Formats: sequence, C-alpha cells, structure tokens
Amino acid sequence: MNATRLERAIAEKSARVGIIGLGYVGLPLVRAFLRAGFRTMGFDIDPAKVEKLRCGQSYIKHIGSDWIKESVNAGRFEPTSDFSRLGEPDALLICVPTPLNESRDPDLQFVEKTAEDIARTLRPGQLVVLESTTYPGTTREVVLPALQKSGLKVGEDFFLAYSPEREDPGNPKYSAENIPKVVGGIDEVSGRLAQALYRHVVAEVVPVSSCEVAEACKILENTYRSINIALVNELKVLFARMGIDIWEVIEAAKTKPFGFQAFYPGPGLGGHCIPIDPFYLSWLARKYGMVTRFIELAGEINTSMPDYVIKCVVEALNDHGKPLRGSRVLVLGVAYKKDVDDPRESPSFALMQRLLAGGAIVSYNDPHIPSLPAMRHYKLPPLWSVELTPELLRSQDCVLIATDHSSYDYQFIVDHSVLVVDTRNATRHVTRGREKIRKA
Repeated sequence: MNATRLERAIAEKSARVGIIGLGYVGLPLVRAFLRAGFRTMGFDIDPAKVEKLRCGQSYIKHIGSDWIKESVNAGRFEPTSDFSRLGEPDALLICVPTPLNESRDPDLQFVEKTAEDIARTLRPGQLVVLESTTYPGTTREVVLPALQKSGLKVGEDFFLAYSPEREDPGNPKYSAENIPKVVGGIDEVSGRLAQALYRHVVAEVVPVSSCEVAEACKILENTYRSINIALVNELKVLFARMGIDIWEVIEAAKTKPFGFQAFYPGPGLGGHCIPIDPFYLSWLARKYGMVTRFIELAGEINTSMPDYVIKCVVEALNDHGKPLRGSRVLVLGVAYKKDVDDPRESPSFALMQRLLAGGAIVSYNDPHIPSLPAMRHYKLPPLWSVELTPELLRSQDCVLIATDHSSYDYQFIVDHSVLVVDTRNATRHVTRGREKIRKA
C-alpha cells in the first residue's frame, strides 16, 4: 500500500522531493526537480548557504540565481537547515561529501550522520536514495542498518536505492537533466520507485539489478579516468626527456577514429571524484584480500605530478639564474578545472604549498575564486586573487599556469611575463614569445 501511494504521487508529481546537501551536486538536482514540476525542499548544515538561497542567491558560479528566487517566492522550493523536517518530503536524495581520511581510507561520516538524521523522522511511504559516490556495499551495509533503527521495514514501509551523481560542473553540454541516470534498488520495489522518480527528471534512466552494481558503476567510471590520466602523465615525463611534446602526440593519436580516447596530462588530479573514488575501491579490495595494482600505481603517478611541476619550475628558474627561494611565483588558476569556481582537491593547493615550502613568494589569480578557501589537507596563508596587469606579470620571476581558464588572454600573459611554466598546454596558440614558455 505504501509503495502504491508513493508510485501514484510520483506519477502525479504531487510527491515532495527533499535533497540533502546543496553543493555542486545537490543544487543542480534541486533545479532539475523544480523544472520537472516537483515541489522541493533543500537541506544543508551550512546556514549561510540556506540564507543565500532563501534570498534568491546562488553561491555556485555556473548555477544562476533567477530560478532560485522565483521558486522560493512561489513556495515551490524551501531551503532549510532544520533536519527535524526530514520526515516531510516523500523522497529524500542524499548528496553529501564522501572524502578520504588522513590514511586515504573512506570517510563516510557525512553519509552515516545523514542516515541517522533520516532514521529519526523516517515514516512509512518514504523513498531514500543515496547519490554520494562510494564503494559497492555502502547503501546496504551502512545506510540500510541506520534506517532500520527506525523500526520500519525496507521494501514495505520505506524504500531505498542508489543512483550515482554524474554532475560535470561548468560543462554547459551536460546538465543533470540530460545525463543518463543509473539506478539500482535495495529490492525490486525500491528500484522501481526510484526509477519512476528519476524518469520525470532525466532524459534516460538506466536500471541495474542492485545498489551494488550502481555503486560499482560510478567507481568504474572514475577509476577508468584516473588510470588513463596516469598513463598520459607518465608519458608526459618520459616524452619530455626525449624532447617530444605529449600534447602534440595526443592530438595526432586522437585522429584515429576507433580504439583511442584522448586523455590529457596536468599538474595533478582535482575535483571530488577522480582523486578520491579509486581509493575507495582499493580500500574495499584489501578487505577481500586483493591488491588493486593498477589503481595504486595510477594513484602514485597522479599524486606525484605536483612534485614534477615544481621540479620543472626550479629548473626553469635556474636557467634564468634564480633559485626558488626568494623568487616571485604567480599561480594562475586555483579551481580544479577550467571555468568553474570549484576548488575541491585542486592540485593548485599542492603546488602552492610546495612553492611556499621552498621559499618562494607566492601569489595567485583566479577570476572565479576571489579568495583562497580553507582546505582540509593544506595549510596555506590567507591569499586573495591579484589583478593581472602588465606591471604584475613583469614583476614575477615565474608565472605558473595551473588551471587553463578560458577568460585568460594567454598571449597577453606571455607578452608581459619573463618566464611561463604551462601545465595545461594553454599557451598552444601563442605566437609571440614562445621562448619564454616551458611545458610541465
């Protein structure tokens, strides 16, 4: 009976949707459900975020504000920090962080706390879907036991599923609505209800047989990317010793119409997924008595890239008769990818920390991040984005391109700089001053 009522409410769009965690995944999901015609609640522990949303303001650059103000004023979207209201929505989607701890093991404290919060108000007829990236088994072994403490029975009283987020921040080609959604239920009924809900929102729902398959799907996607990025990062170092430009090699290789997909090297991995998710799988493998050698090796290569970049900076400065200590180094870009304001796991923080440790005088510019946010794994002094002027560029001993934002005028940067170290091949179209450029 609970399933029938919920299924009818989903079909009629009278079901209320609650999204927990209003960050780079949760907020676009709110927008998607509002566009589909669902009344939506948004839950976040950060009262500053909630207050901005109530005032109709977005705090994510690529997410506009107009729809927020309109939806809040119309009573269709209600942001709140009151987790005692988790019993009000008919469907709860969990979009909270899943970082690594200091020993690079999964840190599920946010998932666990959210599941406990839901259990306190869980009522018959509610659907709970975990979207946070995690290892296979999390939904069944972590979330389900917490929800069962409510005394309610899964598959009869409440329903549980997993559907991995596939958000690509800052990419206008892929919004939450047009990316296929993989959905796996803890049981057949839960899976059917979750699939019915998402079918209203996304272009395609991809049903799988279990939560574990859906969880493993997300881990596979990001592990695939991590390993291939590690391959081109390793080849970058090798080819540099041979005097071969890795970016030119990749451009040539990708002309093959089959059997090759282009991945690109960089100063390290960034974002919440690729630097973290493969380690969830390697941790799980150890529990099963296996060592995931590809994953471990890829992790070693990718995490070594900031050291390689600093080595290139040191060598480039030496060629100009300057030591790293006391040199002025301007880092361009602290977002983890181009054209976003997302600094999560950005390799720029590792670069800046190493530069400061070596005695460099460090500044940065990022048109999307006006002040340097505090990061869990890095200890950096307070810094603010400096204005890119000819005088500033001329005053620097080295300009280090860490993030290739589209708004940068790279010819202007090279024209007014003494030395440019480029980790992203951002200067490939520069025609003047190429003798100033070093690839890293």
